Amino acid sequence: MYKIKETPEDFVVKEITNVKAEEKGSYSYFWLKKRDYTTVKAVEKVAERLRIPVKNIGFAGSKDKRAVTEQLISIKNCGVKGLELKDIKLKYFGKGINPISLGDLKGNEFVITVKDYGKINDKIRDIPNYFDEQRFSKNNAEVGKAIVKKDFKNAVELILENKGDFEEKLRGYLKQKPTDYIGALRKINKKILKLYIHAYQSYIFNETVNQYLKIKTINTENIINKELTIEKDIIKNKIKKKKIPIIGFGSEIKDEEIKKIVDGILEKEGINLRDFIIPQIPELSSEGIDRELFIDVKDFKIVEKEKD
Repeated sequence: MYKIKETPEDFVVKEITNVKAEEKGSYSYFWLKKRDYTTVKAVEKVAERLRIPVKNIGFAGSKDKRAVTEQLISIKNCGVKGLELKDIKLKYFGKGINPISLGDLKGNEFVITVKDYGKINDKIRDIPNYFDEQRFSKNNAEVGKAIVKKDFKNAVELILENKGDFEEKLRGYLKQKPTDYIGALRKINKKILKLYIHAYQSYIFNETVNQYLKIKTINTENIINKELTIEKDIIKNKIKKKKIPIIGFGSEIKDEEIKKIVDGILEKEGINLRDFIIPQIPELSSEGIDRELFIDVKDFKIVEKEKD
């Protein structure tokens, strides 16, 4: 059985950004390099050191914790040109008029050390575009589901199963107002709250992909005729171009096969698309978008092989 992520250095990720640096602007852009930190925790540490609100720091997406990662962040009205903490480093990139946000990302470059691998195929393709473990952490999807279902008490209780700075803020707030669960959630940084919703959406996306690919595999294997290989290739080419919804209140699913799968998952989860409208905390409402079914892998190569 192969092994990855035995050490953070075994999994190196560098963001490929589409952001252009300028000479002027109210936002400073930095390359954030971190080791064995989630993006959120690293951003919290930077904000704490700079004595600024976490909301002043923008980023395009979460990177793995058990890894060495590099990604672009923005800091509003920042006076420093760099920063070094234990396992966290900021390198100045330039300025701009907009914060870094979701969408300011072309892709990611990975250098992955695989141990006890046996044989690796040097032609990697057709990789399902699953959300990986850094999106979920402990209870993240469950917290997101509770918020979507408007069960704010359960959401808070699930969050408090973890230990950290903002969990302590929640406990302090609830001592003063024991039943104000919405107020308690509002004590958490908006970016972190949104990650809970995204985690739940990601869980549903992954389950949709699982079921869709299972159906396609069964259907493909059931084709019995002289053109079996050709038929398989046709089906693969068609589904490779598919998009799967990251569901929200505005999702419109035209593909009947995918719609049936999503409807089944939503029924099992006890929710509907309109539940992603959250009037109690409107900034958490999510319209939904589409995501490619397969990852477009570019420039894959095996760099070197060793005995380990």
